[in-house]
Amino acid sequence: MAQLLHKALKEGSSLNIGSDTSRRLERCLLVAGAILMAVYGSALLHRVISSRIALWQFEKDQTVAVWKDSSTSRESKDSGRVDFSLWAEKRIQAYRHSLVSKTDTPVAVLRIKKLGIEAPVFDGTDDLTLNRGVGRIIGSARPGTLGNIGIAGHRDGFFRGLKNISVGDDVDLTTTKEEATYIVNQIEIVSPADVSVLRSRDAPSLTLVTCYPFYFVGDAPNRFIVHASLASTRTSTQEDTR
Repeated sequence: MAQLLHKALKEGSSLNIGSDTSRRLERCLLVAGAILMAVYGSALLHRVISSRIALWQFEKDQTVAVWKDSSTSRESKDSGRVDFSLWAEKRIQAYRHSLVSKTDTPVAVLRIKKLGIEAPVFDGTDDLTLNRGVGRIIGSARPGTLGNIGIAGHRDGFFRGLKNISVGDDVDLTTTKEEATYIVNQIEIVSPADVSVLRSRDAPSLTLVTCYPFYFVGDAPNRFIVHASLASTRTSTQEDTR
C-alpha cells in the first residue's frame, strides 16, 4: 500500500509539473501572439498614415504646380495683350511681379482704342495696384455710377500713351453691367496739390490722372489731367471685361 501511495504521489507531481510547464508555454505563446499582433497593427497603421501623408503631399504639390502654371499662363496671356513698347523696363518687371502678388478682380476695364490702351481698373492707387493696372482714386465716383470717376495710372506704364491723346478722342469704360463711352473735352497740366480736378462736373464724367512730364527723370513735378464727359452707355456682359 505504501508503495502504491508513493507511486501515485510521484505521478501526480509529474502531472502538476507538466501542467505548470504547459501553462507557462501557453502564456508565452499568448504574449508572443500579442506582440506579433501589435507589431502587425503598428505596421498597418504606419502604412495607412504614410499613405495618407503621401496623398496629402501629392495633392499639395499638385495644387502648387497648378497655381504656378495658372500664374504663368495668366502672366503670358496678360502680357500678350499689353503693349509694352512705350513702357519703362522697370515698370514691365513691376507689372509681371504684381500678377502673382495680387489677384483681386478689376472693377472695370479702361480702353482707348486710338492709343492702344487697355487696362484693368482696380480700387485704390497703391504701388502694387498701379503696377498691374490703373486705379480708381478713392473718394471719386465708382465706375458704372454717376459723378466724376477719377482714374490714375503710371506715366511709364499703362498711361504712357496718354501723351498722344487729343480732345474729341473716345474713352471706353466697361463694367460687368454696362459699357460707357466718354469723349475727351479738356486736357490740362496741374500741380500735385490741385485736387479740384476731381470735383463733380455738370454731367457724368471721367478724369484720367498721371504724372508729367512723361519722360522726366525722378519724381515728376506736375500732373497730366484728361477730362472726358459721358457720351453714351449700353448694356454690357461679363465677357466684355475680359
